[in-house]
Amino acid sequence: MIGAEIGMIRGARIAGPGREFLMDDEPVDIVIAGGRIADIAPTGTLRPVGEVLEAEGSWAVPGLWDNHVHTVQWALAAERLPLGDARSAAEAAELMRDATPLPDGRVIGAGFRDALWSDAPTLELIDRATGSTPAYLINADVHSAWLNTAALRREGFSARDGILREEDAFEISRRLNAVDPLHADAAVRQAGEQAAARGITGLVDFDMAWNADAWPRRIASGFGAHRVEFAIYPFDLDRAIAAGLRTGEQHGSPLVHVGPLKIITDGSLGTRTAACSHHYPGEPENFGVLNVPPAELTDMLITATGAGLAVAVHAIGDRAVTAALDAFTTTGAAGTIEHAQLVRHADLARFARLDIAASVQPQHALDDRDLVGAHWAGQTSIGYPLASLRDAGARLMFGSDAPVAPLDPWHAIGAAVDRADDDREPWHPEERLTIDQALLASTRSAIRPGEPADVALCGFDPRLAHGVELREMPVVATLLAGRMTHAA
Repeated sequence: MIGAEIGMIRGARIAGPGREFLMDDEPVDIVIAGGRIADIAPTGTLRPVGEVLEAEGSWAVPGLWDNHVHTVQWALAAERLPLGDARSAAEAAELMRDATPLPDGRVIGAGFRDALWSDAPTLELIDRATGSTPAYLINADVHSAWLNTAALRREGFSARDGILREEDAFEISRRLNAVDPLHADAAVRQAGEQAAARGITGLVDFDMAWNADAWPRRIASGFGAHRVEFAIYPFDLDRAIAAGLRTGEQHGSPLVHVGPLKIITDGSLGTRTAACSHHYPGEPENFGVLNVPPAELTDMLITATGAGLAVAVHAIGDRAVTAALDAFTTTGAAGTIEHAQLVRHADLARFARLDIAASVQPQHALDDRDLVGAHWAGQTSIGYPLASLRDAGARLMFGSDAPVAPLDPWHAIGAAVDRADDDREPWHPEERLTIDQALLASTRSAIRPGEPADVALCGFDPRLAHGVELREMPVVATLLAGRMTHAA
């Protein structure tokens, strides 16, 4: 039934946004016309229209969104050696020894987390393991990369320890991701099908590339798994303005819209470059980095706002979050703060006052809990706030930051609701959200007449699920504007 245009979903129970309009949990029929929900009524009340999808009592939620994805990098991750389980630099280097080279002769590993390693990555160590084959190891946070001598020489960089950080690391990722467009598009199409299987009907693409050409090309070649909003980076800002791109406008297809200008103002916790109020342990001069000085950030927001572009500001450390909020205050720009992993108490309410959404990735809190204990123990701001932001009136938008975390909205929802994904006690349980709050942060529509017919049918009632059952929620079917994009 993939690709079928559905006229009615019969016998579904509604969960998430839209449920508040119903008196009970009895099954209903959802009529779809023109890509939108036309009517909802108790099962059997309405005459079947067009092709009928039998829900058989499964639970319907609005189509899920991932509001922060690096699409091509995520799609290409399957071709790269996973290093997430490496417990030391020596182990990561040894894994790379047996990596299969790509057709261009390079070997690429991704996902290592060196912040808790007892040994340090060195050029000698990676050279000994990989020899003359150009080797690239990408940190899980993408803010640093470990290259051997052959790779450094090939790319025209130098680093005494083989580690490139921040902009140099981003440049390496851009080059590794700049594969043949047909290759990239095929990988993105396959990844889109995987996303649809988890109930995804939309994502925001933060690839560090000129996405204005890529997405119309993909749509023209048959991509139809989900909606897309694509970001623009400062190095392409003048080009975007000259092309007349404006946030929210359709771009070549009803599935594709122009997204925000993405500005990376600080580093990351894993690379110890997130801009913080207090220094990192054992590094009295390291308070992280502000990649974009406040005055320059303000100028960028003014330029973007004048051109009709919203702004997505990457700010992880509390100094960076404050600087971003200051720039939004000065300029009146619209947009989001991406990540907001360390937030001063005084800044919580500023999100709501400025109507700046907190675009956060709940799974990061669980992936980083050990890093926080090691590297942010001396910080006095709130780490990975969810309930604190929500209670202060901030609008939350969930994402994965894939490939940093898996592109699976149920992981984000589960992390927000449970604040745990292993046998340990919940991490800062005071920051937990309810399932209804988590679903609201993961959707952009509701199950009610007039809304887009973007629907995910779930095998369990999300309101009663916890732990593994929630994180591994079975998705029976996914509809995008009434068209089937996934069927179990």
